[in-house]
Amino acid sequence: MARVLDGMYIGGGWATATKTFPDYNPSDGSVWANIPDASADDARRAIEAAHAAFEEWAATPFNKRSHIMIKAGEIFEGRRQDIAEAVMEEGGGWFGKAMFETGYTAELFPAAAAANYGSIGEVLPSEYGKLSMAVRRPMGVVSVISPWNFPLILTGRGLLFPLVAGNTIVLKPSEDTPYLGGLLWAEIFEEAGLPKGVLNVVTCSRESVQAVGDELIENPLVKGISFTGSTAVGRVVSAKAGAHLKKCCVELGGKNALIVLDDADLERAVQAANFGAFMHQGQICMSVERIIVHEKVYDEFVEKFLPRVTKLKAGTTTDKENVLGPVINDRAAERIGRHFDDARKKGAKVLAGGHIDGRFVEPTVFAGVTPDMLLYQEETFGPVCSLFKVSDDAEAIHLANDSEYGLTAGVMTRDEERGLAVMNRLDTGNCHLNCSPVNDEPHVPFGGFKASGTGKHGGRWSMETFTETRWMTIDRGGRPFPPVF
Repeated sequence: MARVLDGMYIGGGWATATKTFPDYNPSDGSVWANIPDASADDARRAIEAAHAAFEEWAATPFNKRSHIMIKAGEIFEGRRQDIAEAVMEEGGGWFGKAMFETGYTAELFPAAAAANYGSIGEVLPSEYGKLSMAVRRPMGVVSVISPWNFPLILTGRGLLFPLVAGNTIVLKPSEDTPYLGGLLWAEIFEEAGLPKGVLNVVTCSRESVQAVGDELIENPLVKGISFTGSTAVGRVVSAKAGAHLKKCCVELGGKNALIVLDDADLERAVQAANFGAFMHQGQICMSVERIIVHEKVYDEFVEKFLPRVTKLKAGTTTDKENVLGPVINDRAAERIGRHFDDARKKGAKVLAGGHIDGRFVEPTVFAGVTPDMLLYQEETFGPVCSLFKVSDDAEAIHLANDSEYGLTAGVMTRDEERGLAVMNRLDTGNCHLNCSPVNDEPHVPFGGFKASGTGKHGGRWSMETFTETRWMTIDRGGRPFPPVF
């Protein structure tokens, strides 16, 4: 039987919606919950509630805001098993993914709380002997629009740092994970004693998302936007925010490369590639979609890689042996199918997998992918990677950079100096030597270049992104004015 949730969370109370929409379990297509379907008016009420709560929340001592964050983290940890089950059921995640995501998310709470104890500015020199200061302060109402693929981590990252800094929040989760990415957070912070109106959650269907999203961006009371999602939608969000001169942090897609040089530890490289390409069905912005291998070790790499790939089972998340669950919905499966068909038609060769059964996609490896193929140009966001053979470091760098995206990359080599030289020439916001491109920690700067986004999430970089910097001085009689005045 589908869950019936209390409603949206606006102004510290649960507001019943006039209509609902179904939230599906992607493994079996059953209705997992019936979710409130917000309108633009509901979003406006949430924004007004956040605005009304801002002044008092911003004036709350920093340590008290951090104490609430710690309390919320304790509540999350106490519910971790139930939340993990929801990751498998609502989000289609494998058991291992559920354990990883809940564990990582638990670390976001203390990281956000600790961020309040760092510097909030600096003292600057003044030629007039002033006390000259650069000081950060919260912005006001921040809209957080979060995705479905890692709804706990990516909602938490977008929400917790601006919240603890003194901003008030209106959160809109994806329609594919409205509980994990939205209403769960209201439950946790309500129990933690967060003042009314500081966090508001509005959920809506795909049909309502444009009207609700426009309100969350264009309402004049909204001062900043945090968006994580596709590049196509991110461009629209950024353009609308820019038209209103609003600060916008967008973390978007990737067509990420793992470069394997001829002196790499191939066992390590194969494991990094397998994890990077197929963790959570490849539905990660950091996923490895291109594996670029030096010709001297290409055949050996392939020989070691393919048996690992074919051992990964795809199936319903009720069976813990299935490392790959379903892709999130039918649209995702259709997109992956288009990429597969286009690649085959244009001459690419399937080395492993290639079969799609509804929302279940086998882990798939292609070779012979060329620039005219969708599989080369577009983010597939599924359990698929392409192998490329190169003759030297320069060719590997050129191929890795031949993309509109620039999120993350990995370089495998035993020679750290050589690896750093390659990393320094890659057009990505993040890069990792002798590890998978799939890497993140709560306190690090995370964000991409080019079509992978603008701005940084994580640690003090989130605090800088979601605060305003002011110049303030105290004059002590040192600056003269012209006598004519």
